[in-house]
Amino acid sequence: MRWKIEQFHREFKQLTGAEKCQCRRGRMQRNHIACAVLVWDCLAAQARQVGKTLYQLKREMLSNYLRAELRSPAVRMVLVA
Repeated sequence: MRWKIEQFHREFKQLTGAEKCQCRRGRMQRNHIACAVLVWDCLAAQARQVGKTLYQLKREMLSNYLRAELRSPAVRMVLVA
């Protein structure tokens, strides 16, 4: 049981950015953590569905996003002379 808790904490911190919160107010910090928990829960459910680890799933999602942005950037660069 202890290993599962350690695994959750590691995945939660590494995959959701929960420890990178820069909010000063307690309510904002709680909101940030609540959103991070929801992200972790969605990732875990999706990883179970497709039979991959959370890390594989996140890497795949980021790779797909990066490929799509390189093919067709959402924000165009404006050159100022």
